[in-house]
Amino acid sequence: MKETAIYIHIPFCDHKCIYCDFYSIISYENVYSYLNSLKKEIDFYSAKYSDGRKIISIFFGGGTPSFMEQHYISEIIQHIKRNFSVNDDVEITLETNPGTVSIEKLAEFRKIGINRISIGIQSFNEDELKFLTRIHNSQTAIQTVRDAAEVGFENISVDLIFNLPAQTKEKWKYNLDQAVQLPIKHISAYSLILEKGTILNKMVLDGKVKMQNEDYDADLYELTIDFLTRHGFEQYEVSNFSKKGFECIHNNAYWRYKDYLSFGTSAHSFVNMLDGKAGGKRWWNYSSLNFYNAAVESKGNALIGEEILTEKEKLNEYVMLALRSKGLDLFELNNFFGNEWLMKNKDYLNQFEQEKYLIKEDETIKFTPKGYAICDEILTKFIS
Repeated sequence: MKETAIYIHIPFCDHKCIYCDFYSIISYENVYSYLNSLKKEIDFYSAKYSDGRKIISIFFGGGTPSFMEQHYISEIIQHIKRNFSVNDDVEITLETNPGTVSIEKLAEFRKIGINRISIGIQSFNEDELKFLTRIHNSQTAIQTVRDAAEVGFENISVDLIFNLPAQTKEKWKYNLDQAVQLPIKHISAYSLILEKGTILNKMVLDGKVKMQNEDYDADLYELTIDFLTRHGFEQYEVSNFSKKGFECIHNNAYWRYKDYLSFGTSAHSFVNMLDGKAGGKRWWNYSSLNFYNAAVESKGNALIGEEILTEKEKLNEYVMLALRSKGLDLFELNNFFGNEWLMKNKDYLNQFEQEKYLIKEDETIKFTPKGYAICDEILTKFIS
């Protein structure tokens, strides 16, 4: 059985945060027409891709999935289970924003099968929360985590953002310190990225906000790695840290080059084999909810683009994703693609190992904390 992840995009949100570039809409008029479209799209792709697959994770992202009522999320989960073979211990994650869930609602989410909560805290500093235009304050964030733990969630993750304008090392360390005192098993720590089309990008272009430089960003990142590893969190991907046994199964599906099927607006999917033959296919949906609904209604899917990956593209993606996460397994690399890449990059690998950016353990090449800090620069050498 081929292990496969499923992603569901819920685009509905109460407002648009200044840094967010994910597709979301501040309207709830089409909530139930969207639900019907999701179910039809699931039907369409299950007819093509359900055989020989085992679903190992279901991830609800957005938008703000926790704004939805429990029965709405439950209906989607049950529809997936009717159409696919789902692992008994499937990881089911719901992205959750503080201020959108009560302790009672969290308990209901747990009853319908959600077993992992990912809470978008971003900061415990009130001024930073206001800058990011989050709807919650720090106390609400803390209480949401505690409520989730109280109703029985063991697998709790929080998101934090560093390198905000004017953020000092002391402020960022305070955020990390607050997080590790909570009953959580996973932390995603992201550097603030300036994305085109966001409100933040316009603020920077207008001179209203000044971003901090790359060297300072790297300093904060190295501080993050050092702090979290000292507090019992293992880094298993560039931006992700977990307690032992609590790596995110869904994210690992992406980073370890497994198949994923995604449903909803702006969703991207990938399958590694085509009709039992070597080859990789990626496709993506309309972003507009109205276009998405209309397309699914007329043809069962909302496909707007697709590509077939060449062997070189697959190799580059495999290497990049492996190095960004747990490391490049040389036996697996050779089994999938032969040893040409290893021979071609032998000098680079030796150089980066001598400079302490890479380390080789048990036939696996990994980034060191120093290497993670400049991993994008290093990866360009390997995939150029």
